[in-house]
Amino acid sequence: MRRKVQLGEGETGRVACASASAFRGLDTVTGEVLGADALSERVGWLTALVESMCAEVTGARWNRPDLARLASGRDLSGQRLPSHAWMAMRMLGWAASAPEGVYVPDRVRRIAEEQAGRALRSAWWRTQITDAVLATWPTGPDADPIRRTGAEWEALRAACPDGQAVAASILRARTRQAAAFHAARGRLPADICELEAAPGGGRQVVLAAADKQLATLARCEDDPARYAVLTVRLPVRPDPRTRGDWHPVVIRFRLPPTIPLTAALHAPTLRLRGGRLCLDVAHTTAVPQARRDGHVRAVAFDYGLNTLLTGGTLTLTGGVQPHVLTDARPVFLRVDGVLAKVDRLRIQAEQVWARAAHLQTLTDGHAARGRRPDPLTAAKLAVLRTEHARLGRKRGRLNEQLAQTAARFMVGHARAVRASVIYLEDLRDMEARGKGRTLNTRLSQSVRGQIVTHTRHQAAKYGIAVVIVPARGTSRYCPACLTAFRHRAAPDRTTPGWKWAICPNAACGYSADRDVAAWQRIGARGLRHQHLTVLDRASDTYVIRRTVEELDQPVRHTTQPGPATPAEPQQQPASAADRTKAGPTRNRPVPRKRRRVPAPPGTSAAAGPGGKRPAGRMPQPPTRRTQRRRRRQAPHTMSTPTRHQPRGARLGAGFHLHTHATPHHTDGMGDSRSLFSTGTGPKTQPHAGKPKLI
Repeated sequence: MRRKVQLGEGETGRVACASASAFRGLDTVTGEVLGADALSERVGWLTALVESMCAEVTGARWNRPDLARLASGRDLSGQRLPSHAWMAMRMLGWAASAPEGVYVPDRVRRIAEEQAGRALRSAWWRTQITDAVLATWPTGPDADPIRRTGAEWEALRAACPDGQAVAASILRARTRQAAAFHAARGRLPADICELEAAPGGGRQVVLAAADKQLATLARCEDDPARYAVLTVRLPVRPDPRTRGDWHPVVIRFRLPPTIPLTAALHAPTLRLRGGRLCLDVAHTTAVPQARRDGHVRAVAFDYGLNTLLTGGTLTLTGGVQPHVLTDARPVFLRVDGVLAKVDRLRIQAEQVWARAAHLQTLTDGHAARGRRPDPLTAAKLAVLRTEHARLGRKRGRLNEQLAQTAARFMVGHARAVRASVIYLEDLRDMEARGKGRTLNTRLSQSVRGQIVTHTRHQAAKYGIAVVIVPARGTSRYCPACLTAFRHRAAPDRTTPGWKWAICPNAACGYSADRDVAAWQRIGARGLRHQHLTVLDRASDTYVIRRTVEELDQPVRHTTQPGPATPAEPQQQPASAADRTKAGPTRNRPVPRKRRRVPAPPGTSAAAGPGGKRPAGRMPQPPTRRTQRRRRRQAPHTMSTPTRHQPRGARLGAGFHLHTHATPHHTDGMGDSRSLFSTGTGPKTQPHAGKPKLI
């Protein structure tokens, strides 16, 4: 199996993971064909053994001195610990041991040690954040740890490692966790080991920690593009006693279509999902390397609630004093129907959870009185918990599809205009509080983090960089003159609101949707500050952490920015001819367009009988019932536009039928339809500037 991919000049390796399912296997010792249930049973025995050994190691080493020793990177003699977690655990003497009376191969113990070492290493960063929160805990009669003062925030960030890069939402989450511990026990925790329980094994088997003696992976010789073969040693009983109780099993499974033939496959991770074996296949492909700076054309997007994404294209001119140009033609991605469906699923899940909590209270009351629980109540409780889990999975799938659609839309637009970077705003610190019950819920249920993750993954395939820009002030100031906006509910209303932005500067007079103005400020800030772009090692994302006030310049609006280059400054286009209407429109006869029924006046009898306009056929009732919601929709939903009437679909009846995106404009740089012929982007077609269904 090829574990490395050949890289050319200007290329880098992109590591991705795709899930596949296996339904049968072959025991090479006995020749028995294992079905889906038998295969899942054997993998379940292996998972249980690995999880028990991993939990034993993490439980024994879940203390502050051991976490500090592992994070220091040195053993007791001062030697440097290796990067592999299982090797570091063995150098420290923290090896995993098999249960008494059970034979476990050394490679299986290595897997348990690798999973335990990864869990313990990842806990050290949380330990430092928790220590900083506890060390700077506000004291006094009026002190509020959630609402700290400016000086208290500065002290907290100074106590954190690289505190300026830590999101405020993470600090508030740790503060709430410590506050809940204080409310329950009347004191603050000593450290994270008292605040949290020891991590478990994760119910998975990471085969990447083993070698060829335990597992091998290779493509099928007859069809290497579609199938792969995994050979792994699995136990034949839940408590294997000897080496003979571990048999090699050959598992042939179909590779996901997202894995190309040129990709290098790596050892997968085994886990059970819904009673079936699932393999997380990691693979590496060669992709163009994204640039940190030196960008000339960029696209920027602003997040919203009713309109999920609003963005456009910007161009940076060259010269001594560069300027940011834009044609101010925004593109939109509206997913109101999907958001309404997710909101309905959330409400239904809350109702089911409330009923389950009520039945659980009744069951606990019977147990406290020494009475047997009612069998009917226990059965209802089991059904409600199953239904709640099903609703949660359905919401998760919708959010995942929503994030993937948004990522495809942004990457497809960047490819259509030949941009080399996508600028997004940093909304990690945005919290849902003080905005009303409905708005707070909608903000907390958004999937901004998943959208950024999928966008980075899809943009890396084409060498497009994704840069996170500070969001402070992007919706407050006018992009044309940097004057503070006056926000209104609508352009023709003076009621206060946040939907429409009006520039009070009489010389500017800019008036636009708040999100339309925001994406221009985001793109201009990213292009002007691209030399300050850094790589965040924690998330492997390009981030602009600080801004310079002198570099925040207004955006110049042009009819056609054009493909400007740094060496050739962009010229301003000539003003268009004045086409203002100055008089009435002339009556122009249209040939062969005259009506024939009823007959026009002056028609001779030879031309045909005149008379009244026919009434048409009798109206018939619909032959099929449409899927129409009878209950009142949420106030933020969007009705199906009149330009699109899908059969059998109404608001909330599906996912893709209610996701509307603006087609990508190429500005004369090629046909955008060829970009999506391979299925890599949203299925949109140019259509006279009107939104098209994807």
